[in-house]
Amino acid sequence: MRAIGVTEYGGPEALHAIDLPAEPLGPGQVRVRVRAAAVNPTDTYVVNGARNRSGVPRDTADVPGMDIAGELLEVGPGTETDLAPGDRVMGVVVPSDQHGAYREDIVLPVGSVVRAPEGTSHAEASTLPMNGLTALLALHELDLAPGEVVAVTGAAGALGAYVVALAKRAGLTVVADAAEKDVELVRSFGADHVVPRGDDVADRMREVFPDGVDGLVDGAVQDEKVLGAVKDDGGVATVRFWKGDGSRQLRFHPVLVGEVAERSDWLDELRELAEAGVLELRVADVVPADRAREAHERLAAGGVRGRLVLEFA
Repeated sequence: MRAIGVTEYGGPEALHAIDLPAEPLGPGQVRVRVRAAAVNPTDTYVVNGARNRSGVPRDTADVPGMDIAGELLEVGPGTETDLAPGDRVMGVVVPSDQHGAYREDIVLPVGSVVRAPEGTSHAEASTLPMNGLTALLALHELDLAPGEVVAVTGAAGALGAYVVALAKRAGLTVVADAAEKDVELVRSFGADHVVPRGDDVADRMREVFPDGVDGLVDGAVQDEKVLGAVKDDGGVATVRFWKGDGSRQLRFHPVLVGEVAERSDWLDELRELAEAGVLELRVADVVPADRAREAHERLAAGGVRGRLVLEFA
């Protein structure tokens, strides 16, 4: 079974094809033939070894990837599901050692896999699970009421776009940042106010909301640079484990998608929202899996709008 991973940590050049055994299938699990795997910034932490806190290369390969789409192959013994072999599905992966999305065949908990949105390609469907769940969880943790204001950094990115759309659906007012070239794009997602991105983004947001916003989803990982936008006692959802600096009694919510990786009800909600056109599934490009290095180089260069997707033929 072909996978794409690393046997020595490094940059994109460390990625290469690897032969791995298929994973065993047990109760409560399903096997999926992977046709597409989205390339996310979090995948780079597997490639460069940052996820392996020992810093020492493992005896076996590390395989990146958190999103898959493809066809259901098998259902584990005693597994209760309405899915059947042959169904087009999407799923979220919590990577561990060889168990990552960049592989032709993967076994996942049944709660991590749902039908793909009708009318979507495998590539499109693969862009939804991880970032969609992260956006849902961030807004769930902030627990803002309709009419309150949420700020979103990195709003032109995959996560930020989902946050904006979901926030508007929840009745929130959204202020988001964007580079000049992305202003109209971010407005198209539903943002009520768009301010220039940069180190002074907190000041720009305060110009729009002088009393501060009620909550912030920091998709751009600006950390302390953007805290000034939030009112005292406001909430901040972070996506790289940052727990804040203790200032102004702000409430910090590090968002860990693994906590909801088996929430099939949330995944089904995302599917329905994609089918209804509430969430736009954006594919920047589809790249053959054997050219994963190229996809990671393009990701590192920045400026990608939508997700690069690896295709397994």
